[in-house]
This record gives sequence, structure tokens and C-alpha cells, in this order.
Amino acid sequence: MTSLAGLPAFLLTLATAVGLTGLYLVIYTVATAHNELALIRRDVVAAAVALGGSLVGFTLPLAVAIYNALSVLDCLVWGLVALIVQIALYWLVRLAVPDLSRRIEEDRIAAAILLGAVSLAGGLLNAAAMTE
Repeated sequence: MTSLAGLPAFLLTLATAVGLTGLYLVIYTVATAHNELALIRRDVVAAAVALGGSLVGFTLPLAVAIYNALSVLDCLVWGLVALIVQIALYWLVRLAVPDLSRRIEEDRIAAAILLGAVSLAGGLLNAAAMTE
């Protein structure tokens, strides 16, 4: 049964990744001035686009952190770095578009696409930087 020998490490890493992703979603939704989940429940596409781009922008570097991690602690540290970068990207977009939350609440897709694109681009750069 050596094929299952790595199962405990896999489960620990997966639980860490799921926990970090949950933490990210909580912190991100608290950091924004709008309630993404309530908006998504009302079929506000802009909220789903912005949150979806942000989530993928976070999980890209998290996946690289998992791949390169020497330990679960290493994965945690780099996952937290990815979280901080994504929150900072949100605030940078808010500086450029001060009424970002109002636009998303009004389902104005351009602002959501910008936020999602910045989140994805930042996530890709963050992931690439973690390979050094």
C-alpha cells in the first residue's frame, strides 16, 4: 500500500490550502466596501467577476507556494504573502476607481473586469516571483 503513503501529507497540505482560501475570502469580503455574497445571490454579475478574479488571483500563487514549499509552515507563510498582495491590489484599484464598490453594486461590469484583471495579473506576477 505504498501508493497511499503520501496521503497524510496530501490531506494536511490540502486542508492548509482550503483554510488559507477560506481565510482569504473572509478577509477580502470584509476589506471590500460591498457585500459580494449578497450581490452574487442577487445575480449581480459584476460582483461575481470581481470576486472570481480575485479568488483565482489568490489561488495561483498559493498553488505555486504549495508546489515549492518545503513544509506546511512554508506553505502557510507564502500563502499569507499571497493574501497580503491580493488585498493590496484591491486597495490599489480602489485608489484608481474610488467608487469601485458602488459601481460593482450597480452591476457595472467595467469596474469588475478591471478589478478581476488586476487581481489575476497580480496573482500571476506573485506566483512567478515565488519561483525564485
